[in-house]
Amino acid sequence: MSENFFAYLSRMRYITRWSLMRNSCEENIQEHSHMVAVLAHGLAMIRNCYFGGTVDAGAVAVAALYHDASEILTGDLPTPIKYYNPAIRDAYKAIEAVAQDRLLGMLPPELAEGFAPVLKEPEDETVAALVKAADKLSAYIKCVEEQKAGNNEFRAAAEQIYQTLRENPLPEVQYFIEHFLPAFELTLDELNETNG
Repeated sequence: MSENFFAYLSRMRYITRWSLMRNSCEENIQEHSHMVAVLAHGLAMIRNCYFGGTVDAGAVAVAALYHDASEILTGDLPTPIKYYNPAIRDAYKAIEAVAQDRLLGMLPPELAEGFAPVLKEPEDETVAALVKAADKLSAYIKCVEEQKAGNNEFRAAAEQIYQTLRENPLPEVQYFIEHFLPAFELTLDELNETNG
């Protein structure tokens, strides 16, 4: 048995995202996973603080941190291709499941048992919904950053993702959009001025 799990995880930085788009600043799945974890944790905290939630924010952050781990083996399939039709979507889900099992096979059985719920789709629907929302927020923030750099390649994606976020029924997502999302439009100097 090879115990290559953590060595494979360290290679997440070599898997780039947004491969169909011209990027002014490339993003890899390690960077993306960190941002999704930060955002998912924030959404969980907002839920607990303002909307009467009792979700384990740490569990949400961990699920988000590993949500794209299987892409170490599969690569990042662009969203327009992944969801082009149900047959492709279902085939990709099957490929993801095989990749997740292969990653788990890189751990001793005792550890694999503990990592299985982290590497696979969260069973807790609230955790899954928060991670999915954070994933969308991260994608939208990437679009905003690209547009701030003068890259209009991301304009249509930004509009589409923002509309999806606005339709999200989770109150913590709408709270984040209203209170935290506007700051991502600011330059560093503008951020410093608002913290005055």
